Amino acid sequence: MAQYFRHFAVIISVVKKSTEAISPISDPYMPKKSVKAITVRSLINFVLVGALAIMVITAVGFRWVSHMIIKDKAIDISKVVIAGLTSHMKAGIMDSRDYFLSEILSLEEVRSMRVIRGPYVAAQFGYGKEQEQAQDALATSVFATGEPRFIERELAKQPYIRAIIPYVATSKGSLNCIMCHIVPENTVLGAVDIEIDLTAYRNLALKIIAAILFLSVVFIALIIINTFGTIDKYIAQPLGSLISNAREAYIHKDNLNPEAYESAEFETVAKEFNLLNTEILANQEELKLMNRQLINLNDEIEDTLRETVFTMGIIEEKRSKETRNHTLRVTKYSNLMATALELSVKDIDLITSASPLHDVGKIGIPDAILLKPGKLTAEEYEIMKNHTEIGHAMLEHSQRDILKAAAIIAQQHHEKWDGSGYPQGLKGEEIHIFGRIVAVADVFDALVSSRVYKQSWSTEDIIECFKKESGRHFDPALVEIFLTYSNKFKEIYENNK
Repeated sequence: MAQYFRHFAVIISVVKKSTEAISPISDPYMPKKSVKAITVRSLINFVLVGALAIMVITAVGFRWVSHMIIKDKAIDISKVVIAGLTSHMKAGIMDSRDYFLSEILSLEEVRSMRVIRGPYVAAQFGYGKEQEQAQDALATSVFATGEPRFIERELAKQPYIRAIIPYVATSKGSLNCIMCHIVPENTVLGAVDIEIDLTAYRNLALKIIAAILFLSVVFIALIIINTFGTIDKYIAQPLGSLISNAREAYIHKDNLNPEAYESAEFETVAKEFNLLNTEILANQEELKLMNRQLINLNDEIEDTLRETVFTMGIIEEKRSKETRNHTLRVTKYSNLMATALELSVKDIDLITSASPLHDVGKIGIPDAILLKPGKLTAEEYEIMKNHTEIGHAMLEHSQRDILKAAAIIAQQHHEKWDGSGYPQGLKGEEIHIFGRIVAVADVFDALVSSRVYKQSWSTEDIIECFKKESGRHFDPALVEIFLTYSNKFKEIYENNK
């Protein structure tokens, strides 16, 4: 047996490992999801998180790179402007600078541009035109710090970046500012204030994000399709084949072919099943033999119990000086009625086996009362009635179905349909069917038998009595059965005197 559990455990563990990566724990009270549904949910969650992370990283990275390019572009344009203005100044054609600046404005993505003169240049040459004067705190701060300033408006309807690039005096290079301006080295002479349109960059970023999203969806779809194929090929189909082939192998006492399975896990399952199947088949005959022995032993126990019950009924019959074979006849009457009533096979067997003990409680009745040849006094009759409770008390603690049925019969066979019986005064169907049947059988045998204190009743008188007591003493349905089979009742009596 331990070997069976070992093989079974290996089979379960392998199948579990083949699916546990895609099978999250589920509520046992909820409908089970398929492996495909679980896989799709897991993959979509995983890939969406991955795609979102990629989009965020890409967007942040693209924004950073784009802004660096734009800032460099703004600085480059400002250098061109500064170089051009310096050339104009050296050539003495400064009045023509508007044409040059308008050409710069024609560059794609340049929304506006102006040149701001610093305090030193203004002191030397004047402030020039109005637009060449510092007009806000941002421009003023550039002159104070000498550092470029950038302001981005990405969420505007038309996004842009404003860059203010300072023009610092230097004696280095070909643009020697110190030659024209008498100022200290690194003095801020002016600044280029330029706005560059970001619409194209934003649209490009949205296109890239959309492309990433599209590729993510395609990637998810491809993963799902590939996973479905993998599940079908390596899990669903092999598992279905394994179950079907294992059933056939067991029926035909054959082995599975482990080489038919591509995955190592299912190959292992097939091998373990073959070992398990071999051991089961090898011990099957022994198990069948043991089972037959158990059935025979149980049948022997049941037969012994029936014989014991019947013998106890005979013993009680002998002690109470009942008419010879009373117990046997009551048993046969009860079997006849239970069969005619179409009770279950089990119930017919129970009442047939248990009815011999209907009067077993009389064992507890004193001989002076039990064996009294004449009529009992009222007090003696009350004592006699106790045999029903005595019999029930003797049998009620058994767990055997036969003895439990006997306990019911012993207690209820003197109950009456109208509730006037004893010991509990049960009425109608409150009385167990076993008690109702034995009541008819017991009364019939008492009437048809000769006793020291009475003569045997004729069949006609008994029939009239039962008709009169239908619905009073007896169950009407059982009276109808008795009337139908009255000749059979008489035949049982005659054959078992």
